[in-house]
Amino acid sequence: VYWDLNNSFDTAREEGWEQGHEAGRKEGREEGRIEGIEEGKRGIALKLLNQGVAPDVIAQASGLSIEELKRLKSN
Repeated sequence: VYWDLNNSFDTAREEGWEQGHEAGRKEGREEGRIEGIEEGKRGIALKLLNQGVAPDVIAQASGLSIEELKRLKSN
């Protein structure tokens, strides 16, 4: 009985770890995807700023704030 109970705990622990690990990977992928999208927006916005497109037009199209555009331009 002891070994059966011990094996049950080990199995439950491993399954819990696997589920938690998978959930963490999914969350990490989603965060990375969002960061990539935001980095892409900033890159395009900077190119548009450098081509002389008005910041208010870029802000409206990209969803970035005027303040964020100013920081991009100053870096």
